[in-house]
Amino acid sequence: MPAAARDPSTRPLAPRRVASLVLGAAVALAGCGSAEDELLLVGSVERTQVELIAPASEVILEIPVRRGEHVEAGARIARLDATLARAELARAEAALAGARTSLRVSEQELARARRLRSGAVASQQQLERAELARDEAEARLREAQALLDVARKHIADLDLRAPAPAVVDQLPFEVGERVPAGAVLGVLLVDGTPWVRVWVPETHVALVFPGTRAEVHIDGYGDRGSPFAGEVIDVAREPGFTPHYALTERDRVHLVYEARVAIQDAPAPLRPGVPADVRLILDPVMRGAGAVEGAPTP
Repeated sequence: MPAAARDPSTRPLAPRRVASLVLGAAVALAGCGSAEDELLLVGSVERTQVELIAPASEVILEIPVRRGEHVEAGARIARLDATLARAELARAEAALAGARTSLRVSEQELARARRLRSGAVASQQQLERAELARDEAEARLREAQALLDVARKHIADLDLRAPAPAVVDQLPFEVGERVPAGAVLGVLLVDGTPWVRVWVPETHVALVFPGTRAEVHIDGYGDRGSPFAGEVIDVAREPGFTPHYALTERDRVHLVYEARVAIQDAPAPLRPGVPADVRLILDPVMRGAGAVEGAPTP
């Protein structure tokens, strides 16, 4: 603070002059790397996870991968018994063959009815019935083809494969177990940049936006003097914990907003759930603009 401000003999300044000095001091402190230029948060590491779900209650025949193994896209993770699915496929193929035969017969009958009608042997009603029979046979053929596609899809779903390059994180079941429909057969950690999930207080959310620089400290990786570089990916638009209908002036400071901070050059074996300390580097220009806009008018 300037020496004149600490001198008791200094004459009182005009209100406008006082406001200008206060705002100028706030901007100067923000530009000098003060504590107001950073926000310390605690969060946990997260990665994109993919759960492989059992489409039916079947017995596991094969799990060719191990926990912690890296797999490429399309790699088999588990294979379920497809006996019933193959029977369903055979029934669908037989139904499709029957539908094709019915369509050929109906087309022949329609051609015959048209010849008889042209010779005034058959009535118009008989011709219309033949046309309707042909249309019905075509509809049954489309239905049989759809059922065949469903049966093929059921067989394919029993062979669970990785949708993208990933690390096998969890395999809850063993070969020979019958799993219920909807059970999670495997959890994959997809390759990509991990992030830290943090909660920004309402008092600072206006200063945090996608692209805000950050430093991430993770226990067990490096030391406190060499953090990982980070960057805010996104910030939630809606606050957490306090519903909107209960929002009051008193509760506003307790609101928090979920944010994600990407970890650049993160180590490959970094697992989700690991605690992390995040230091967000706030933009002093944004803070200064907010201070000027919020200053009282003399």
